[in-house]
Amino acid sequence: MSLDGRRVVLGVSGGIAAYKAIEICRRLVDAGAHVQPVLTEAATRFVGATTFSALASEPARVSLFDDDDVIPHTTLGQGADVVVVAPATARLIGSYAAGISDDLLTATLLATRAPVVLCPAMHTEMWEHPAVQANLATLGARGVIIVPPEEGRLAGGDVGHGRLAVPADVVAAIEQVFAPGVLSGVRVVVSAGGTREPIDPVRYIGNRSTGRQGHALASHAAALGAQVTLISSSALGAPRGVALVAVETAREMHDAVVAAAADADVVIMAAAVADFRPVETARTKLKKAAGAPEIVLEPTDDTLAALGASRRPTQVLVGFAAETDDMIANARGKLEAKNVDIIVANDVGEPGAGFAHETNHVVIVTADAEVDVPLTTKDAVAGEVLARVMHCLAAKRAVS
Repeated sequence: MSLDGRRVVLGVSGGIAAYKAIEICRRLVDAGAHVQPVLTEAATRFVGATTFSALASEPARVSLFDDDDVIPHTTLGQGADVVVVAPATARLIGSYAAGISDDLLTATLLATRAPVVLCPAMHTEMWEHPAVQANLATLGARGVIIVPPEEGRLAGGDVGHGRLAVPADVVAAIEQVFAPGVLSGVRVVVSAGGTREPIDPVRYIGNRSTGRQGHALASHAAALGAQVTLISSSALGAPRGVALVAVETAREMHDAVVAAAADADVVIMAAAVADFRPVETARTKLKKAAGAPEIVLEPTDDTLAALGASRRPTQVLVGFAAETDDMIANARGKLEAKNVDIIVANDVGEPGAGFAHETNHVVIVTADAEVDVPLTTKDAVAGEVLARVMHCLAAKRAVS
């Protein structure tokens, strides 16, 4: 009943998978939704507007200008309960991420404040292209819900990743937008980004973390109904529905996380916190003419260990382990030594994974299991991690 009476703008862009949008339209109408199809001109080369007009609640729209409404994109955007694009091509994803509106569908996407669900579909090489993944990461950080493509037969007979998700899964993702959040009432704290430990007013000790994985986790948790506090050093900005606390150094990160964790149900330490910082910070810029400075380092606070030592029995604690060798062994050592429930481990030397990438390959390590999540978007990784978090939280509450 979650779609009964909901106004759904169903966008269809120009890819071979556009024919599957017909089935999505039918399923939405059968579920009680009021469906308004919006097709790009390229989409009409694959499917007919007449077909959607016959199946949907209103005639399909194609143009910004062939309508009595002088601002159709604003009318559609303001009246929608959700905007769905299936399939979403690389071109549409790029235009939306860049804020370019050159047709009715992209203009509607920019004119709405309703939840947006994108269902990408394209050839494997296009799906894996860094530009496409960067655009998806940008949209995910803004709160857009991404329904990842599947692996299967593609146009031309190839087999690979990029096939549009099956209509039932697309409709289920739309229903989830209106379903009571599975994390409703759960307080979640997420740390993200790499800390910067100042040497002088100009230089610092840091790392290559962009904060994308932590921000994806915060965005995904908020979409599931959680009350989320994101403590981040990243410049990505706050995802929709997330309270952001900006920090820079390991000490600021430690103090903010410990304070926020006091009444949190779940704490996810995804930040790449520096292990060492300079004992002293020069007040003025160090000059090359004075010779190489001697920088004495000291350990930073071990925030994860502090949280593990003080957490409540019902609190779920998740750590991250960025490794370059012996990944699983190091992750298990961290799991036990720091009294955490879950360690998300990844080899930062693997191509396409870890720091400064839009994709990640992780192994989720618990006391009794190791779950391999193959290379995929960081938003998809966030979904896998939060699925384990929810299972762990339910188990703890069941015995409390």
